[in-house]
Amino acid sequence: MIGILIMAIDYSTLTKTARMDAVLSTLDASVAPAYIEIGTTGMASVLATLTLADPSGSVTGPALSFTMPQSDLAADATGTAAEARLRNGDADDVITGLTVGLTGTDIVLDSVDFTAGQTVTLNSAVITHG
Repeated sequence: MIGILIMAIDYSTLTKTARMDAVLSTLDASVAPAYIEIGTTGMASVLATLTLADPSGSVTGPALSFTMPQSDLAADATGTAAEARLRNGDADDVITGLTVGLTGTDIVLDSVDFTAGQTVTLNSAVITHG
């Protein structure tokens, strides 16, 4: 038996674009619009839900840019934001495990401390294929 270990994969731009197109298609496949949920650790509590435009964005090369801004006019709960997920309109997870914080995270916020009822606005969102 021969084992092969492949490391340091570099996808072509064409492949990266196709993957981002697939993500966008999956997000927008439902009748209802896709949305971003921001939650506490392990998504134990959803703090805010931001409904995306429909279609939710556009793909240019390896980047999926979402139509912005999007807001939740009344946050769902009080707590500390730790992660986020993207779901299609049928509430199916499309991307999970997004990190949330003040710097150096997938989703950068001006504060991770949420209070129920506050307005939460996402001013920009881009997912770039690595």
